Amino acid sequence: MANESSNLVLEHLRPLRSDVGEMKDDVREVKRRLTSLEVSVANLHGDFAGQSVRIDRVELRLERIENRLSLRDV
Repeated sequence: MANESSNLVLEHLRPLRSDVGEMKDDVREVKRRLTSLEVSVANLHGDFAGQSVRIDRVELRLERIENRLSLRDV
């Protein structure tokens, strides 16, 4: 009787172990994809910062041009 109950428990544990293994693989894939998204977002932030710097430089140049041509109300 004890042997039958342990076999029954093992029968139920095998599919659970299989499911846990599949979930581990899924979690690894989700982590990999999340890391990829984080890298992409970080790159976008860097790109936006670079664009801001370029816009600031264009703004300074435009101010100098306006001042030189007396087009700006000071």
